[in-house]
Amino acid sequence: QVQLVESGGGLVQAGGSLRLSCAASGSIFSVNAMGWYRQAPGKQRELVATITSSGSTNYADSGKGRFTISRDNAKNTVSLQMNMLKPEDTAVYYCNADIYGYIGGILRRSDYWGQGTQVTVSS
Repeated sequence: QVQLVESGGGLVQAGGSLRLSCAASGSIFSVNAMGWYRQAPGKQRELVATITSSGSTNYADSGKGRFTISRDNAKNTVSLQMNMLKPEDTAVYYCNADIYGYIGGILRRSDYWGQGTQVTVSS
């Protein structure tokens, strides 16, 4: 069984910073792309940033210049450093990973999601 566990959300004032972390654990063979998504109340889940296993990154326009995604392949972790936060960044942030893992002894590629962590930015 593979799971993703997030940490690091919280309440911060506008202009402040937060760092989110996510760790993948379980019967993992390899981790491909990892990323962060967010969902604000009444809105659809949207991309924040992704990073491939080789370190190539992609950011939504909303976070360019303010957010930085990074990963540690040895630890199967991904982090999101968020600076200059704005009230419109308020959302539940979800970690996502494309993982080859063993399920019932069989190697399978699946898409996994964390449970989500709340980020609230006050004005």
